[in-house]
Amino acid sequence: MAIEVIRDLNDPRVSMFTGGLSDDLFIAESPAVIEKALNAGVVPRAMLAERAQAERFAHVSCPVYTAERDVLAALTGYHLTRGVLCAMERPAMCDADAICAQGRRIGVLEHIADPANVGAIFRCAAALGMDGVLLTGNCADPLYRKATRAAMGTTFILPWAVCAYPIQVLHRHGYFAIAMALRSDAMDIGDPSLIAHQRIAIALGNEGFGLSDAVIDQCDATAIIPMHNNVDSLNVATSASIAFYRLSMPAATAVLPTVSAASCCRAINDESAPP
Repeated sequence: MAIEVIRDLNDPRVSMFTGGLSDDLFIAESPAVIEKALNAGVVPRAMLAERAQAERFAHVSCPVYTAERDVLAALTGYHLTRGVLCAMERPAMCDADAICAQGRRIGVLEHIADPANVGAIFRCAAALGMDGVLLTGNCADPLYRKATRAAMGTTFILPWAVCAYPIQVLHRHGYFAIAMALRSDAMDIGDPSLIAHQRIAIALGNEGFGLSDAVIDQCDATAIIPMHNNVDSLNVATSASIAFYRLSMPAATAVLPTVSAASCCRAINDESAPP
């Protein structure tokens, strides 16, 4: 489509870029993230970019707006990462039961507050062979601009769902749930018995206070990462990468079908009561 120049900060055509998330839209930032979203079938509404990036995305089937760098910064309130934003329609929510039914390795996030951590965990999960991610409703939105950027667009590749009772859903599908928590009975994450299950889930909690007692008590085992020099914890995304890597190691498990986001996604109500 033709590239349109924006000169007025109050131009209504770009008002969608001045807000944050909404029920039907999110903002993707950086060419790599936007391209992954487009390749995954996410629908673009409009793009806002510096001239060089605007020309790169001129083929996209939505309005493409451009402005000088200082105008863009004044409009959005921050300097654009690699000079481009895209307002996109929220994809249909994935179904937690479908993700669990088709996978064998699932990450569970409870109350992860920092969008950058959520994004980094998604990137680790995708890279290390996890089949999906379940998040409680008090986690940062995986479609937040900072989260999708930290995830390098893997948010649009890896199936995920917001779920009020993730451990109950996992148990319904025969998963062995492991809580990453500092408890006296916690096992070494390297213990071979922890991966001697066909289906396994790893639960990680809030950056400050970790997993809730309720989630830990619902899990089948508790695990820790052995550390040195009196260090008792790592950043949650770092912990996730170590735990996910451990789960990616060979084990005597049956091979289940590869999971794709498209096969698991449909609009659902996530806040229903547990069965």
